Amino acid sequence: MIATFRSEFTRYNSYLIGVLDQIDDEILNRLPVEGGNSIAMLVRHLHGNILSRFTDFLDSDGEKSWRERENEFARVAIDEPEARRLWAEAWDLLDETLAGLKDEDLDREVAIRGQVLSVRAALLRSLAHISYHVGQMVVMARAGMADSWSFMSIPPGGTAAYNQNPSKERG
Repeated sequence: MIATFRSEFTRYNSYLIGVLDQIDDEILNRLPVEGGNSIAMLVRHLHGNILSRFTDFLDSDGEKSWRERENEFARVAIDEPEARRLWAEAWDLLDETLAGLKDEDLDREVAIRGQVLSVRAALLRSLAHISYHVGQMVVMARAGMADSWSFMSIPPGGTAAYNQNPSKERG
């Protein structure tokens, strides 16, 4: 089961990298609406969230006292190399943590903000959180790139051809 979680997290890692591969710094920092979050803000948010949740994952509360969540959403422009650095740091910790877990750990308990969850529930929660924000980033990047967007999933009109040789489900 841990291998399945790791495979799904890896899929969203590849989507986020695919976003960063296609956008420039202007799109990275563009607010889709006033008061909204840019791709850069979401990368910073996921960085803080993952570092907090997965540092000492099994042994300490997932909301660390050193995390400054509000600052993750500050309007601070970053460039694409910095976005990649932040994401790589978060991803490396997440992947290292997952690599150290065993299926027997899934029913152990961890805490997030004092709320006790099974490891399984905490991983599902993190996977949903990451996929939610990566999906937002994909939409913002695609809107910013318009016709030059390169689809990371089945492109419009490509379902029949894909179904002849499905590969994305293989993990």
